[in-house]
Amino acid sequence: MEDNIRKSDRAPLPVGLYPHARKVGNLLFLSGVGPRKKDSKSIPGVELSSDGDIVSYDIEVQCKSVFDNVRMILEDCGSSWDKLVDVQVFLTNMKDDFSTFNRVYADYFKDIQPCRTTVEVNALPTPIAIELKCVAEL
Repeated sequence: MEDNIRKSDRAPLPVGLYPHARKVGNLLFLSGVGPRKKDSKSIPGVELSSDGDIVSYDIEVQCKSVFDNVRMILEDCGSSWDKLVDVQVFLTNMKDDFSTFNRVYADYFKDIQPCRTTVEVNALPTPIAIELKCVAEL
Protein backbone atom coordinates (compact mmCIF):
# COMPACT_ATOMS: atom_id res chain seq x y z
CA MET A 1 0.00 0.00 0.00
CA GLU A 2 2.94 2.35 0.71
CA ASP A 3 3.78 2.61 -3.00
CA ASN A 4 0.37 4.22 -3.62
CA ILE A 5 1.29 7.24 -1.46
CA ARG A 6 2.31 10.27 -3.51
CA LYS A 7 3.95 13.55 -2.46
CA SER A 8 4.97 16.83 -4.01
CA ASP A 9 8.31 18.44 -3.34
CA ARG A 10 6.93 21.85 -4.39
CA ALA A 11 3.71 22.00 -2.35
CA PRO A 12 3.48 22.89 1.35
CA LEU A 13 3.78 19.96 3.72
CA PRO A 14 0.51 18.49 5.03
CA VAL A 15 -0.44 19.75 8.51
CA GLY A 16 -1.02 16.22 9.78
CA LEU A 17 -0.18 12.58 9.17
CA TYR A 18 -1.49 12.22 5.60
CA PRO A 19 0.03 12.31 2.13
CA HIS A 20 -0.47 14.95 -0.55
CA ALA A 21 -2.20 12.26 -2.60
CA ARG A 22 -2.89 8.58 -2.94
CA LYS A 23 -3.10 6.55 -6.14
CA VAL A 24 -5.94 4.03 -6.41
CA GLY A 25 -6.30 2.32 -9.78
CA ASN A 26 -6.18 5.03 -12.43
CA LEU A 27 -7.31 7.76 -10.01
CA LEU A 28 -5.37 10.19 -7.84
CA PHE A 29 -7.09 11.34 -4.64
CA LEU A 30 -5.68 14.56 -3.19
CA SER A 31 -5.84 15.32 0.51
CA GLY A 32 -7.24 18.74 1.44
CA VAL A 33 -5.19 21.54 -0.15
CA GLY A 34 -5.05 25.08 1.21
CA PRO A 35 -3.30 28.28 0.12
CA ARG A 36 -0.18 27.97 2.29
CA LYS A 37 3.21 28.25 0.57
CA LYS A 38 6.00 25.72 1.02
CA ASP A 39 8.57 26.53 3.71
CA SER A 40 6.74 29.67 4.84
CA LYS A 41 4.60 30.55 7.84
CA SER A 42 2.76 33.26 5.90
CA ILE A 43 -0.45 32.44 4.08
CA PRO A 44 -1.08 34.33 0.83
CA GLY A 45 -3.94 36.78 1.25
CA VAL A 46 -4.13 36.43 5.04
CA GLU A 47 -3.21 38.98 7.70
CA LEU A 48 -2.92 37.52 11.20
CA SER A 49 -2.86 39.18 14.62
CA SER A 50 0.00 38.48 17.03
CA ASP A 51 -2.28 35.82 18.57
CA GLY A 52 -2.69 34.06 15.20
CA ASP A 53 -6.28 35.17 14.62
CA ILE A 54 -7.37 36.29 11.16
CA VAL A 55 -7.44 40.11 10.98
CA SER A 56 -8.28 40.23 7.26
CA TYR A 57 -8.07 38.05 4.20
CA ASP A 58 -8.32 38.28 0.43
CA ILE A 59 -10.31 35.31 -0.88
CA GLU A 60 -9.17 35.91 -4.47
CA VAL A 61 -5.48 35.66 -3.51
CA GLN A 62 -6.22 32.54 -1.46
CA CYS A 63 -8.13 30.92 -4.34
CA LYS A 64 -5.27 31.47 -6.77
CA SER A 65 -2.77 30.08 -4.28
CA VAL A 66 -4.90 26.98 -3.63
CA PHE A 67 -5.28 26.37 -7.36
CA ASP A 68 -1.50 26.71 -7.83
CA ASN A 69 -0.90 24.20 -5.01
CA VAL A 70 -3.37 21.73 -6.52
CA ARG A 71 -1.67 22.05 -9.91
CA MET A 72 1.77 21.38 -8.39
CA ILE A 73 0.54 18.33 -6.49
CA LEU A 74 -1.18 16.91 -9.57
CA GLU A 75 1.92 17.37 -11.73
CA ASP A 76 4.34 16.03 -9.11
CA CYS A 77 2.13 13.00 -8.47
CA GLY A 78 1.70 11.90 -12.09
CA SER A 79 -1.45 13.68 -13.22
CA SER A 80 -2.31 17.14 -14.55
CA TRP A 81 -4.79 19.99 -14.23
CA ASP A 82 -6.80 18.87 -17.28
CA LYS A 83 -7.35 15.44 -15.72
CA LEU A 84 -9.32 16.74 -12.70
CA VAL A 85 -12.71 15.01 -12.48
CA ASP A 86 -14.06 16.12 -9.10
CA VAL A 87 -13.45 19.15 -6.86
CA GLN A 88 -14.86 19.59 -3.37
CA VAL A 89 -14.60 23.15 -2.09
CA PHE A 90 -14.73 24.19 1.56
CA LEU A 91 -15.31 27.90 2.26
CA THR A 92 -15.48 29.46 5.74
CA ASN A 93 -17.70 32.34 4.59
CA MET A 94 -20.07 31.39 1.77
CA LYS A 95 -22.06 34.64 1.96
CA ASP A 96 -19.08 36.97 1.51
CA ASP A 97 -16.73 34.79 -0.55
CA PHE A 98 -18.77 32.62 -2.91
CA SER A 99 -19.20 35.12 -5.74
CA THR A 100 -15.49 35.97 -5.82
CA PHE A 101 -14.54 32.31 -5.53
CA ASN A 102 -16.96 31.38 -8.32
CA ARG A 103 -15.51 34.06 -10.63
CA VAL A 104 -11.89 33.00 -10.02
CA TYR A 105 -12.86 29.32 -10.30
CA ALA A 106 -14.47 29.96 -13.70
CA ASP A 107 -11.21 31.48 -15.00
CA TYR A 108 -9.16 28.47 -13.91
CA PHE A 109 -11.61 25.67 -14.70
CA LYS A 110 -13.53 26.86 -17.77
CA ASP A 111 -11.78 24.45 -20.14
CA ILE A 112 -12.00 21.29 -18.02
CA GLN A 113 -15.21 21.66 -15.96
CA PRO A 114 -14.80 18.90 -13.35
CA CYS A 115 -17.74 18.03 -11.11
CA ARG A 116 -17.86 20.35 -8.10
CA THR A 117 -19.41 20.59 -4.66
CA THR A 118 -19.05 23.74 -2.55
CA VAL A 119 -19.89 23.78 1.15
CA GLU A 120 -19.46 26.21 4.02
CA VAL A 121 -17.55 25.04 7.09
CA ASN A 122 -17.10 26.75 10.46
CA ALA A 123 -13.31 26.55 10.36
CA LEU A 124 -10.36 24.89 8.67
CA PRO A 125 -7.26 23.44 10.39
CA THR A 126 -5.15 26.54 9.72
CA PRO A 127 -6.25 30.21 9.48
CA ILE A 128 -7.44 29.95 5.87
CA ALA A 129 -10.76 30.66 4.17
CA ILE A 130 -10.68 27.94 1.47
CA GLU A 131 -9.57 24.34 1.03
CA LEU A 132 -10.00 21.98 -1.93
CA LYS A 133 -10.29 18.20 -2.03
CA CYS A 134 -9.76 16.84 -5.55
CA VAL A 135 -9.83 13.66 -7.60
CA ALA A 136 -8.02 13.34 -10.94
CA GLU A 137 -7.29 10.68 -13.50
CA LEU A 138 -3.74 9.46 -13.93
